[in-house]
Amino acid sequence: MTTSTQNNTGEKRYAPLIIGISVLLPAVVALLFFLPGVEGVPPGLRIWLNRLPMFNAMVNGSTAFILIAGLMAIKSGKVVLHRRLMSTAILLSVLFLVSYVAYHLTSESTRHGGEGFVKTLYLLILLSHILLSIAIVPLVLVTYVRALSSRFDKHRKIARITLPIWLYVAITGVIVYLMISPYYPFNQ
Repeated sequence: MTTSTQNNTGEKRYAPLIIGISVLLPAVVALLFFLPGVEGVPPGLRIWLNRLPMFNAMVNGSTAFILIAGLMAIKSGKVVLHRRLMSTAILLSVLFLVSYVAYHLTSESTRHGGEGFVKTLYLLILLSHILLSIAIVPLVLVTYVRALSSRFDKHRKIARITLPIWLYVAITGVIVYLMISPYYPFNQ
């Protein structure tokens, strides 16, 4: 078996996992909006949970910076640094997801209280953020698996699509937080 065939086989081995994660994550997040918030959260824990939206925005902002640093590293030929930065970006995305789920399991969704153009702008940014955050999951996973499988020609092709979308999702995550943060019940 040639190296190319072995790499392609390794890539195909991850396909069911990529599909499963890509379907399961949006389903779990969507389910959160239909579940009632957990009642009886102790006050000390509630204070900590109320800080999670800001923490999530910080994680998104950090992810954006790391993605840019990863791009700069690979453009400079620093492959090991690039690999570490991109792995860190994935870990930050997982941390974001865990934190996001923890917050929304224990808290009701906050509605934007603005009106007119500002609310319309918020909803457009939020909608694009949500839709692209669903799309980015399989893109990131496929891009990462192609790098792990040493299929760098295919990795580069999909990374050119993945990076701008991932960067957009990270940046709009911060923007969405900034636009809705005045309406969180604990900020009023």
